[in-house]
Amino acid sequence: VPDTFEDTPAKDRDPEWFKRAVFYEVLVRSFQDSNGDGVGDLKGITAKLDYLQWLGVDCLWLPPFFKSPLRDGGYDVSDYTSVLPEFGDLADFVEFVDAAHQRGMRVIIDFVMNHTSDQHPWFQESRANPDGPYGDYYMWADDDKQYADARIIFVDTEVSNWTFDPVRKQYFFHRFFSHQPDLNYENPAVQ
Repeated sequence: VPDTFEDTPAKDRDPEWFKRAVFYEVLVRSFQDSNGDGVGDLKGITAKLDYLQWLGVDCLWLPPFFKSPLRDGGYDVSDYTSVLPEFGDLADFVEFVDAAHQRGMRVIIDFVMNHTSDQHPWFQESRANPDGPYGDYYMWADDDKQYADARIIFVDTEVSNWTFDPVRKQYFFHRFFSHQPDLNYENPAVQ
């Protein structure tokens, strides 16, 4: 898999481009199925780029498509280096982006940086080994008192922004769901 995409033409480096652009959100799962398995995929989107260009689309916006247990529509990423298998693989993504660029279209993605899935290897290591290299990749505390004034976003499912972890025997902070522990951006390794 190439580790870079084709160069963006100089004409497309206008910092105000988005003010005039037509955006189109593409839900990968439901947009176009290329292999007949009933699930949309990256190759399916690539196959429809001429149509999207004909519609006048300037920029395609993709919600998360990385590997995930899908407890929150892909916003609970468990591997930032892999595509959800039913959507394809990284080579398919690179092919899609390059094909979009060849048609003068930009691609933006929802890249979830606030938190990971509780299934992410970093979190699993953090909870199992507090003194290990991933020990402080997340926000841990001995009690749930810190940030007590932080609004609970999902009041219908969460009673606190802190959840006790029985493995580490500490609380971890989560701004969203309890299966999405927040990363610790005070840690330079996370930054």
